[in-house]
Amino acid sequence: MKYKCVVAGRFVERPNRFIARVEIDGQEEAGAQTVHVKNTGRCRELLQRGAEVYLEKSDNPNRSTAYDLVAVRKGRRLVNMDSQAPNRAVEEWLRGGMLFPDYTLVRPETRYGNSRFDFYIETAREKIFMEVKGVTLEKDGVVLFPDAPSERAVKHVEELIAARHEGYRVFVMFVIQMEGVKYFMPNREMHPEFADAVARAQAEGVEILAYDCRVTPEKMEINAPVEVRLETGTDPGGKSLALIKETLRFGDLRAIPKPLLKWYDEHRRVLPWREEPAPYRVWVSEIMLQQTRVEAVKPYFERFMKKLPDIRALAQTDEETLLKLWEGLGYYNRARNLQKAARQIQEDFGGVMPDTCEKLMELAGVGSYTAGAIASIAFNRPEPAVDGNVLRVLARLRKDGRMISNAGVKAAVEGELREIMPHDRPGDFNQALMEIGACVCIPGGAPQCARCPLGELCMAHRDGTEAEYPVKQAKKPRRIERKTVLVIRDDNSTVVHRRAGRGLLAGMYEFPTMEEYRTAEEVVAYLAENGLKALRIQPLEDARHVFTHREWHMKGYLVRVDGLEPRKAAGEAKDWIYIEPEDTRDRIPIPSAFSAYTKYLGINLNRIDQEEEKQ
Repeated sequence: MKYKCVVAGRFVERPNRFIARVEIDGQEEAGAQTVHVKNTGRCRELLQRGAEVYLEKSDNPNRSTAYDLVAVRKGRRLVNMDSQAPNRAVEEWLRGGMLFPDYTLVRPETRYGNSRFDFYIETAREKIFMEVKGVTLEKDGVVLFPDAPSERAVKHVEELIAARHEGYRVFVMFVIQMEGVKYFMPNREMHPEFADAVARAQAEGVEILAYDCRVTPEKMEINAPVEVRLETGTDPGGKSLALIKETLRFGDLRAIPKPLLKWYDEHRRVLPWREEPAPYRVWVSEIMLQQTRVEAVKPYFERFMKKLPDIRALAQTDEETLLKLWEGLGYYNRARNLQKAARQIQEDFGGVMPDTCEKLMELAGVGSYTAGAIASIAFNRPEPAVDGNVLRVLARLRKDGRMISNAGVKAAVEGELREIMPHDRPGDFNQALMEIGACVCIPGGAPQCARCPLGELCMAHRDGTEAEYPVKQAKKPRRIERKTVLVIRDDNSTVVHRRAGRGLLAGMYEFPTMEEYRTAEEVVAYLAENGLKALRIQPLEDARHVFTHREWHMKGYLVRVDGLEPRKAAGEAKDWIYIEPEDTRDRIPIPSAFSAYTKYLGINLNRIDQEEEKQ
């Protein structure tokens, strides 16, 4: 909410409630001028002779007063004094989606019963009333409302309780027209009936919010949540009774950094890339962690770092070694892009990892999430890292009904997080959100809300609708492909086939495979066509492997032959490679899709549930 044509001045006197006399800077020769006072409360405290004030020039030339008094300085604080400013600032805030990201309607001044509430809001699932109260009274950092008895304010609260009983969601929002206060309390000393009404309203389900404002001479905007303290009344001796628990700011991103970081400091997992967050280590770990569980990644990461300890080593290694290090992790294009990016860094950045999101996103395989993670964790830059875990946590926190697979939604969330993330700990903030999504606000089964530091801020948890969020696009059914896998062996060797350099499992080695399920007789005939005589054929167990968009349903055979020799025969045999089983341990990468059959070579692959699939 912005003002136009603001000038500074010094307060002289106040002849009555609605006008003041002010000496305007640069116009002292004209003497004190009469200005309009828009907020008639608190003037005795704030408008002291000589106080620094700010005025907005009216665009109405026929007015008797040319200026409105909009702000006054009290010590180091600038206090907004415009009685219309809170509603204008809240409307901008609501339309910006800060409290209800999925709102469909924001309507000011709506009648309910005998009252007119400041706002009526609709989302896809809720109908909401909100009453706004501007707060300008401050004592030693504590802000209070009202500054004078107000029967109208009590009536509004009682009407809100009635609306809550009718099924509406309802709020009282106290807009503190200054910044940097300790907490808010109803002003029991000035109006005990109002304090009791607010405490009763909270007990009846009315949500009590308080936000401070960023105030400058030219504008006022909603800034950050402020603790609310409510008293239930006084004892016969006049002493205050116990405070009600701090009011929750449901769904507000600005409320999450403090509890989130506190939880992270106490509960974060000890992970090798966290304990030594060098840029190269952070980068490799983030690529490995895409689509893969943390516990599965740990041994791969340690082995990778030992073999390829830096960017130069990664850039120079051969592809076979690289894929062998990646064997079983799946999504093998990640490894190839990792090496492409390492070579880019060597050629374009002098072998030094770039430290900004813009430059990081020039690297192969690095998108906005990975760039944000590296920039924040390794270089302490305030950049968000938004993955599926983060989108799930925030969707539940805010009951956000937007489709999280939509790229525009992700971009919007990145922008929102960039506004609220702490600049002194951006990497920890990002990792804490990811940690909550991975360990507490989990995708399958019931989220562990009792352990969550954001549970008392979470709108979905409050309403018991955690399972409804996030909203995802329905997945297309996977295509089923039936295959017959052949483990062909003689006394010393076995047969593998290297897949094409592009597409699914590109460049990896596999056992010879026939499309569809085949009988033993068909297998014997197939081998004969390729110059091999089967001595014994043994059925193996069926296996299934899930890719992103397809499933392999496999039938296996262990085939003993009279001897394997390199040959150029017809059909597929010309692409077969004859190896010692030991080669698969150290050199030949075989994807975990075949883990059910590699044990017949005396090896065991760590299985990851999904593999890369690129068409």
